[in-house]
Amino acid sequence: MKKILTLVLFVVAVATMSSVQAADLRVADGTITSAIKNQLPVDRIESYRADFGKLFCFTRIVGAQEDTEVTHVWYYQDAELARVTLPVRSSDWRTYSSKRFLPQWAGQWKVAVLDEEGSEIAVIPFLLE
Repeated sequence: MKKILTLVLFVVAVATMSSVQAADLRVADGTITSAIKNQLPVDRIESYRADFGKLFCFTRIVGAQEDTEVTHVWYYQDAELARVTLPVRSSDWRTYSSKRFLPQWAGQWKVAVLDEEGSEIAVIPFLLE
């Protein structure tokens, strides 16, 4: 009985640590940019030409207690067009994904940033004109 109780307490402790991990993870900086240089965005875009061709979503993730991951989900209006899972390997981690665009995709866009459990931790909106 003592072994079962110890096992139950261990499982509860691990589950609690996982939920604390996810709760502490946040996006300290998130932006859409036309390029990444030296692991940083070169500009910050809220609206851009639809015929530009390619944009990047840069995120600086803080609060990870151990290796984890985030997912960038690219939406055009309400339709998901891309999903990119990215590693997070320290408590202050920079990462990015990119998306190519067609000129006919002018309109409202957003990138939702999800933690490892699929919870939304940030949304970065932008407009293609």
